[in-house]
Amino acid sequence: MNKPNRINGFQGLLPWIIPAAVFLVWMAVSETGFVPTYLLPHPFEIGKAGYNYIFGNPGEAPYAGRFAGDAMASLVRVFSGFAVAVILGLPLGIISGRLAVVQKLMSTSINALRAVPGISWLPLAMIWFGIGVKTTIFLVALAAFFPIYLNAAAGARQVDPLLLQAGAMMGVRRLRGTFAILLPGAMPHIMTGLRLGLGISWAYLVLGELTGVPNGLGAIIMDARMLGRIDIIVVGIIVIAIIGRISDQLLKFSMNFCFKSARRMP
Repeated sequence: MNKPNRINGFQGLLPWIIPAAVFLVWMAVSETGFVPTYLLPHPFEIGKAGYNYIFGNPGEAPYAGRFAGDAMASLVRVFSGFAVAVILGLPLGIISGRLAVVQKLMSTSINALRAVPGISWLPLAMIWFGIGVKTTIFLVALAAFFPIYLNAAAGARQVDPLLLQAGAMMGVRRLRGTFAILLPGAMPHIMTGLRLGLGISWAYLVLGELTGVPNGLGAIIMDARMLGRIDIIVVGIIVIAIIGRISDQLLKFSMNFCFKSARRMP
């Protein structure tokens, strides 16, 4: 194997070093009994619970075969809330970044609301929207809005006005200049905001599903807590982490497909 191949092989292994180390430590403390099983079950027990949750037949064991329904319900809630945040946060952020009067108009309110913890909105959201999907979508959208808005504003603000002026001198209309000059220039910040917003969406999913919804990945975690099923709690956490990582990669792929400027980013 030549040197470039060895380097590429090592870089391919890098993302798995920390998960492998965590798993080995987990195995060690489970085998030695250093941590009681009622606090952290053995990895094999987690694997068995996860297999039943994903591939089991409904009714043959608690939580068996619920994965597809729970995952679909949570995906709908996360991506609905995230879509609302993008639709509102992205254009408002770009306008705020380019127009000082809009930035001054919105900055105080945005930064004040951003400081309010998400859990504080839960009682009010339940009064407004009741128990169910609408409350979860509201909380997810609210949480994802701020990083999307702030990063879009920062990206639009740092685009050199001379580039837009040069485009106007060459006959580029304002709308075309927005897509051909402004968005590509702001793309690093926009991508950062979208990825942060999507990650926060998954975090707030669990908060939204605290309201008593019958299905969802966050709902099953809370239900398992009430029944003392630590293995199902860990399975739910791992599943959310995996799906969250996959959704992040899909977001990057879709942005790369739609915008050439996103392809230059790692």
